[in-house]
Amino acid sequence: MAEATARKSFTDRMSRSDVSWKLHRFMYRISGGRIGGRMFGVPVLLLRTRGRRTGELRTHPLMYLRDGDRLFVVASNAAAVDRDPGWLHNLRANPVAEVQLGSEVHRVRAEELGPEERETWWPRLVDHNPKWAGYADETDRIIPIVALHLQAT
Repeated sequence: MAEATARKSFTDRMSRSDVSWKLHRFMYRISGGRIGGRMFGVPVLLLRTRGRRTGELRTHPLMYLRDGDRLFVVASNAAAVDRDPGWLHNLRANPVAEVQLGSEVHRVRAEELGPEERETWWPRLVDHNPKWAGYADETDRIIPIVALHLQAT
């Protein structure tokens, strides 16, 4: 009996959200971004970070705004608005990461924006994706913005 209660089914271990994000990452990767490259009309990249505790590679589909050699991403963590997403903690521990833009993979260096620069960029980002304003309304925390600087190869 104890064994039966200790074992969870696949559906118990994974929420629908987990499955949909795994599918999104998979489809983006194999299609070179043709499938999953936009969400709600906003471009999507795949961010690959190294787990700060496990050292394992983690891949996160994120909406972004491009400005020259910088890709701006918002650490809204929509499903859990009251805490920063894991990928942000990973970038704070190691700011070197990779992004997949369509079929191209680039090395990036992450920089979390300070208060002044954040204030400048927040309105542009909300114009680009109004959903971010809704996330900000649902939490007391200031939602971080990260600039991913494309590195020369």
